[in-house]
Amino acid sequence: MSNGAVALTQPMPAGDIVVDGVVVQGTGGQWIVRTDGGARVIASLRGRLKQEGDEVLKLAVGDRVTMLVDPNETVGCTITRIHPRTSQLARRAPGGARGERVVVANLDQVLVVFAAARPEPHPRMLDRFLVIAEANGIAARIVVNKCDLVSKTEARALFADQAAAGYPVHYTSVHTGVGLDSLREQLAGRNTALSGPSGVGKSSLMNTLFPGLNLRTAAISDSVNKGRHTTVGAVLHPLPGGGFIADTPGLREVGLWGIEARDVAWCFPEFRPYLGECRFADCMHLVEPGCALRDAVERGEVSAARYDSFGRLLNELGE
Repeated sequence: MSNGAVALTQPMPAGDIVVDGVVVQGTGGQWIVRTDGGARVIASLRGRLKQEGDEVLKLAVGDRVTMLVDPNETVGCTITRIHPRTSQLARRAPGGARGERVVVANLDQVLVVFAAARPEPHPRMLDRFLVIAEANGIAARIVVNKCDLVSKTEARALFADQAAAGYPVHYTSVHTGVGLDSLREQLAGRNTALSGPSGVGKSSLMNTLFPGLNLRTAAISDSVNKGRHTTVGAVLHPLPGGGFIADTPGLREVGLWGIEARDVAWCFPEFRPYLGECRFADCMHLVEPGCALRDAVERGEVSAARYDSFGRLLNELGE
């Protein structure tokens, strides 16, 4: 494979043995698995697992697997079991096929990185990332990077609405070191998907946090803004203290396609106290009279900007 991995990158015991690990890269016939002992092996999926109809058994990066190492085989291992998933990020199957393709499985959180300046941040784009994380049932954290380019007051004002909605916000700068220690603590031991637009300093931030990681995100970031590279697979990078950072094909490609319009409002945590309080049970919270959510916006209890993001996303689903 392109990263130079070999069948077994370190010696393993002879004899038929069972080994557990995590899929860190690959598609189709060959997968790179990092075993619980730290070895990187090339593995193939046992044929009968490929024929199962259950979606869960369609192998994805991030899956925990059990493998059989056969001493009579000269290349790789055989994956004999895919463990149940705790979470997943998925996108529509490419080429017009029905169903979904899991981008990465077993995430603990999504880290959405924006810059305080250069490039200018767009909170509406951030709201889109957050909705996708919510729809997939995965916790999200926000990083406002390059905070050395603006004042502390300006940095905190940029995403005050998202902070008020309950999202943890980290203010960081690679140049000054501000915020790096607390962010590193939140990544250690967790499986995290890295996302955000291009130019915000994701790779330099991660490489500063974890020297030697050598993370490259340019191609992934392009897909967020331009909708390209839809076949780029996720790659997991192990962290020194446990856990992984996942390069993903961009949350725009994960997309809103699997979200029902009636569920979008539930993907805004601060909206939830008002949902179910409207005059009409099927209220979409746009133009209907007696809408508790719109009344909350008018009273200033809910951010008008976040409500605007909600309306834009509903329109996108309608298109």
